[in-house]
Amino acid sequence: MTIFKGIVLLIALLSVQATKAEEAWQSPAYLQLAFAEVALHNEYRPGEFGVRKWLKPVKVWLVHHADEQEKHTTLTRYHLQHLAQITGHAVGFASSTADANMIVIFSEAAQWQQDLRAVSGNPNMQPPDDAVCMFGSTTDAGQALKRAWVVIPVDHAQAHRSLVSCIVEEITQAMGLPNDSERVFPSVFNDKTPEALLTGLDALLLKMLYLPAIKPGMHAAQVRPILARQLQQWQQDGTIEQAEQSVRRSPLYEMMGF
Repeated sequence: MTIFKGIVLLIALLSVQATKAEEAWQSPAYLQLAFAEVALHNEYRPGEFGVRKWLKPVKVWLVHHADEQEKHTTLTRYHLQHLAQITGHAVGFASSTADANMIVIFSEAAQWQQDLRAVSGNPNMQPPDDAVCMFGSTTDAGQALKRAWVVIPVDHAQAHRSLVSCIVEEITQAMGLPNDSERVFPSVFNDKTPEALLTGLDALLLKMLYLPAIKPGMHAAQVRPILARQLQQWQQDGTIEQAEQSVRRSPLYEMMGF
């Protein structure tokens, strides 16, 4: 009986430790760090940057240079709906190319360099050797996002089992969370983790970015006290605790079988 009780106690302690490890990202300090890592830095450019976010509605136009157009359109539509739900910002399909401020190209490996150069306007654009898909964006003088693009070479992405993660990560990054970081976990912004769909942490980062009090161009010292107050409120009202459960209530999660 004593041995049995000891085993039960050990299992309980291990369970508590596992729960604490799983919920490390829910602390306000961790969320502050994660926001600074993902929102205020760039993947290929060193140094700290100001906040970049959309003030105007995001209007997405799809270009299909690969098969399975209906599938790609559906996956993108569900993700855009999810982004709008999380951020409270208007995100959806454009009515025409001229009306769009974000272009998403479903390309193929044989022509994705050509598509990158065309959509970016940079004739020297070269994807990094380890890139499976790419995004880019431009801002106005006040650091508000004004244009973005995403290029996904479908066959290349499928070979890496990354088609869905490319749609989710690249479009989400184009919302104003441009950096990847191994310090942020669990997250689609961490290349060392297998996350393909937005996590509770990712949803909170998006919600933080699209708080009305967070303005384009703000730096860490300006952002920190605003987020501290908001995170305290979210901690009290259960927003942080329920984030993982809430993020899974989306058609994209259902479509992927979760």
